[in-house]
Amino acid sequence: MTLNIALIGAGAMGGAIGTRLAQTGQNLAVFDLDQDKVAEIVAHGAKAAGSAAQAANMSDYVITSLNAPQIVDIAVFGKGGVAEGAKPGMLIIDMSSIDPEATKELAAKAAEKGLRWVDSPLSGGAPKALTGELTLMAGGTDQDVQDAYEVLQYVATNYTHMGPVGAGQTTKLINQVLCGLNFMAVAEATQLALDAGVDAAKVPVALKGGRADSAILQEYMPRFATKDYRRTGRIDNMVKDLNGAQDLARHTHTSMPLTALCAEIHRMLTSAGLGGEDQAALMEYFNGPNKEFFK
Repeated sequence: MTLNIALIGAGAMGGAIGTRLAQTGQNLAVFDLDQDKVAEIVAHGAKAAGSAAQAANMSDYVITSLNAPQIVDIAVFGKGGVAEGAKPGMLIIDMSSIDPEATKELAAKAAEKGLRWVDSPLSGGAPKALTGELTLMAGGTDQDVQDAYEVLQYVATNYTHMGPVGAGQTTKLINQVLCGLNFMAVAEATQLALDAGVDAAKVPVALKGGRADSAILQEYMPRFATKDYRRTGRIDNMVKDLNGAQDLARHTHTSMPLTALCAEIHRMLTSAGLGGEDQAALMEYFNGPNKEFFK
């Protein structure tokens, strides 16, 4: 069945999600302030919308993929936003990675306007979005999460209802703690392999299937070893998520010393000018952050 979907936000993740939806034959209306990003998805068969309200008016479902709760708020409830063009009872699926408490506030605001809300952040990054193999963790009512799957089935192979609104975002923070620590562990182990004269490219092969194996080990150790910094994510986005995890930990009185160290290293690299680079640039931590590195 072909669905009418609005996508608000065509950045790295939104662009990959939009491309996948368009390639699977969905009727996709896209809005982003960056028209070049919109054009990239239009090239795959989507339609460009002049505003978030227009995109919503053309659709039965709305996906938002944005960087901060303030931006989601403006895109949905601001002038020319989704709420202006949304049909009564329309389902908004927020695939942004934002604070759980902010998500609850946005969902309550949507409910006041007769709109439904599911938070469905993701894991897997743009490469998995393009192949329809994302891992999604959803928060919302049983019915809303089930309805959201009508859309999300085209981009995900693992979709789990974690609880009420906000539970998806909480699970994403847990995911980011695990990913952030794994990135650091693999980067550190890569440096040890390089310093010890072991072929780091062979380590993932040797450890495949063992307890130390992980998707990050398999993908990133070869990239760390060769300083392949092609961007599939951003260090400063990890900072945002680790900050969120630490905020949640303060609220729950959870001790997270390893996360604190991981966050500080990411912040240090960001302050050194590497925030916009891929996680692979964590290797620069072992060389000393260098603001001039990417110039």
